[in-house]
Amino acid sequence: MRAVVWIAEGTWEGCVERAGALLPDDAEVTLLHVAPSDLEDFAAGGASRLLGRHPPPPPGPPLRAIADEEAAALLEAARARFGRPAATEARRGRIELEVLEACAGADLLILARDGEPQLGPKSLGPRTRFALDHAPCEVMLVWPEDPPAIETLRLPPHLR
Repeated sequence: MRAVVWIAEGTWEGCVERAGALLPDDAEVTLLHVAPSDLEDFAAGGASRLLGRHPPPPPGPPLRAIADEEAAALLEAARARFGRPAATEARRGRIELEVLEACAGADLLILARDGEPQLGPKSLGPRTRFALDHAPCEVMLVWPEDPPAIETLRLPPHLR
């Protein structure tokens, strides 16, 4: 079995722990992180809007180098928490599409809920919903924390 575990900020700890508990020991596991490229494009384009002014770039490493370092550190922390051999893969681009491409040839995608703690469609973020709906393999959706009791979940206004 080949499994891809999508590592996302805010939910990765619970996702990795649940993947480790649920996957068989002989599974071939890839821990995947995708950095959004649109933020770099937005940040880089900010100075161009200053009507002829082109200030020097800020001191220090470029945003891409910082993002690469953060992704590598996050993946290493995830591998340590997983507690057994796993490959790591860092990608950059449109997150939901990169996740789907990384799943080519995989048997299972494991991802964590990332939306509002309420009943209804907003219980998943849009990127998670897209990956869940279009993954080219089986999908396991996990809670990043212990699942809440049903009575603690808020009903969306249209269901009240």
